[in-house]
Amino acid sequence: MNCKNCNNQLNNDSDFCNICGGKVIRNRLTFKNLFEHISETFFNYDNKLLRTLIDLFKKPEVVIGGYIDGIRKRYVNPISYFGLAITLSGLYLIIVTKFYPESMDFSILTAPGQEEFQKKNMSFVQEYQSLFMMFYIPIYALIARITFVGLRKFNYTELLVIFMFTQAQISIVSAFSTVILAICGITHGVISLIMLPLMIIYNAFVLKRLYKLTIGPMIGRILLFFVILGVCFVIGGIIAAIIMFINGDFQEIMEAQKAAKEVAVVFIN
Repeated sequence: MNCKNCNNQLNNDSDFCNICGGKVIRNRLTFKNLFEHISETFFNYDNKLLRTLIDLFKKPEVVIGGYIDGIRKRYVNPISYFGLAITLSGLYLIIVTKFYPESMDFSILTAPGQEEFQKKNMSFVQEYQSLFMMFYIPIYALIARITFVGLRKFNYTELLVIFMFTQAQISIVSAFSTVILAICGITHGVISLIMLPLMIIYNAFVLKRLYKLTIGPMIGRILLFFVILGVCFVIGGIIAAIIMFINGDFQEIMEAQKAAKEVAVVFIN
């Protein structure tokens, strides 16, 4: 008998391949064993996915630090976990925009007169959400490299792994939370105000556990991290505005705002 995954020669009584670790499947696919496989994969406490999700909250230094140190079988690897996060983020966006479009309201985050600009900006971010998720990780890793200078515990590649895990964790939890809160009638603007500080706290918690820092030094490092991140966002906003100006979107927004003000003046008069 050969392994169906790697074609390695197996004993007839083998349950797993001794080369690739693949499980030996002897039965044909039926609804019953398909359901059992799905249940085992996603709902069994001892499975990798659920264990990864839980332990990234309880003991992130074990999940992430273990992966960096070479423990690769106990938890889901960062690339697969991040891929799942991207998939769920796209799925939740489809569900919310199709069934709860009224929740896509960011007015609470918008200055008076800037509603059209904010709507256009958020539409752009959502359209390229997966690209933004991937784009953030190398930036976060670079900022962390600068922020934690002098602590040569993790190199740049290892920092990429750290933020791949944390971004995936935040995105997965956000996807489920956003759908539930949208059903409850809570808008995206309010959800963003809730999730942003939680995201900051979670990343600080993970970095503190990984670097094994006390509260005082950790607060200083985290503040420096977000100062640098804020500068990066300002630069990114300027670049986005330039792109919108070049492709004509900025002009359309300005004209729409002007028209809205004219209508408001006529209505008041």
